[in-house]
Amino acid sequence: MTIAIRPFDVADTEAVVSLWQATGLTRPWNNPYQDISRKLSVQPELFLVAVDDRLVVGSVMAGYDGHRGWLYYLASAPDRRGEGIGRRLVGEAEDRLLAMGCPKVQLMVRPENGVARGFYDSLDYEPFDIWATGKRLIAD
Repeated sequence: MTIAIRPFDVADTEAVVSLWQATGLTRPWNNPYQDISRKLSVQPELFLVAVDDRLVVGSVMAGYDGHRGWLYYLASAPDRRGEGIGRRLVGEAEDRLLAMGCPKVQLMVRPENGVARGFYDSLDYEPFDIWATGKRLIAD
């Protein structure tokens, strides 16, 4: 396996959006192109892709707000699951967050996504009960 983890490049856009669509990460209320554009304006070094030669086979978006880090859009190509791509992406994101002084990292998993929950359990992420709430400030 010759998977490399590197920062996202604008030329990766279509491949990343296709990956997100193939893995069920997109939602009608979130424009993935807008999400990419917004991420490129804030901590773009924390938007990572996994590539095999030049083929994008994984992604993760991370962020740090000074209190905690967050992971979003973790995906690995469905036909490449089990190769450790997701683990490597999470590990690299955690390393970059730690280098920024980030003391903890969190993420959100939809309740119906049992596969993701098992994956994060295997990486020692601990579930906790919270009430998640949000408010859209810009309609996409």
